[in-house]
Amino acid sequence: MTSDDQPAFDPSLLIDVASAYLFDAPPSLTQEEVAEAAGVDIDEANAMWRHLGFSEVGPGVVAFTPADVEALRITRRLTDLGVVDPERMPQFVRSMGRSFSRLADWQTRLLLSSLSADDGGDEPPLEVLTEVIPMVEEVQGYIWRRHLLATASRMALRGSAGGATSTETTVGFVDIVGYTSRSRQMSTRALGEMVEWFERVVTDLVVERDGQVVKTIGDEVLYTVDDPFDAADLALLLVERSEHDEQFPEVRVGSAHGPVLARLGDVFGPTVNLASRLTSIARPGRVLVDSELAGILREESDTYRLRRTRRTSVKGYEHLEPWALKRPRLRGD
Repeated sequence: MTSDDQPAFDPSLLIDVASAYLFDAPPSLTQEEVAEAAGVDIDEANAMWRHLGFSEVGPGVVAFTPADVEALRITRRLTDLGVVDPERMPQFVRSMGRSFSRLADWQTRLLLSSLSADDGGDEPPLEVLTEVIPMVEEVQGYIWRRHLLATASRMALRGSAGGATSTETTVGFVDIVGYTSRSRQMSTRALGEMVEWFERVVTDLVVERDGQVVKTIGDEVLYTVDDPFDAADLALLLVERSEHDEQFPEVRVGSAHGPVLARLGDVFGPTVNLASRLTSIARPGRVLVDSELAGILREESDTYRLRRTRRTSVKGYEHLEPWALKRPRLRGD
């Protein structure tokens, strides 16, 4: 195969190795047997399965292993210990299911592409896969533990008690200009390389300012930065990046400051919506901020130049008052 999207490596080999490593045994149980062994109601077990993002398995079909029983027992134990409220368990499971579904999709494509037999004709030995999969799992565990520590540290500094919490922060969206037209003119490989570089640069710049990338939404990245001045510097760096980096596409940025509800790794609320609307109306290579953020940044008049733009109406905001954020003029300009 020569398509950018179709690896030559046979995915059935990965299925065999992954199944053997992850579950230690072939499927031997039906959904009814799993629920009974775990001590949970069959409807609860099936609901958990759906929340994880897996398609339904019919009654009596042998498709499960003892690992599925253990997973149900653990989730029940989490509720018994009071770690997760029973009413919020579906949210907890859905969040994990969505996150790991995306991660597994990317990792599988990467593995199949990396282990492709395009060049030699012979498939790579099973030993390669049996070594790689445990290594990937070990790295995932390390990354999770590190992020757990980092998140707990951030929450401790904010004085947050956890759960769904509201906190003051600066929200930003950075959006690739003309992404739709670009994607039609680029090969799949070139488009993938551009998006990868875009996400890498944005992530690096956000993290350098102690910010957090919340999620990527196609050609757009949503991030938060607690310090509004750091957020302003970040926004300007993002729109200026394409001037000296040919790989980085032209972007626009919208940013707003205010209370944000943090829940299940995502952020919600009017501040997020406002930042999104500002991004949608920003001109290519420009930064728009809301009046709240503009008021804070005016304290540093020598560092930033702010100009009130024309009021506009967008979805949810009839009289939106954007402010254009720029670098200060150099002497002689």
